[in-house]
Amino acid sequence: MAAKFELTKSKNGKFMFNLKAANGEPILSSEMYESKSGAQNGIESVKTNAPLAERYEKKASKKGEPYFVLKAGNHQVIGTSEMYSSESARDAGITSVKKSAPGAKVEDLA
Repeated sequence: MAAKFELTKSKNGKFMFNLKAANGEPILSSEMYESKSGAQNGIESVKTNAPLAERYEKKASKKGEPYFVLKAGNHQVIGTSEMYSSESARDAGITSVKKSAPGAKVEDLA
């Protein structure tokens, strides 16, 4: 199975997406969007920005868990990763997004 974006609609009527790796694990999640077209634009932005190393910001949670955010050219966050057990696992997550996001198909579940 190849990586894919899953576009969903939440109970509050807003839209979001997850980029899921080939193994089905989520590797990047979006914010909530007011409209479906907003979420679709977010997916396109991830596809465009994912290959660019300078768009990733490596962070740590308050508990010290490594994670990353992907930013657009305007420095707005367009995706947030899960929490990782180590910095090397986080870095592998970034590599996975870089490789899989540009060609990932979109599964519309909204």
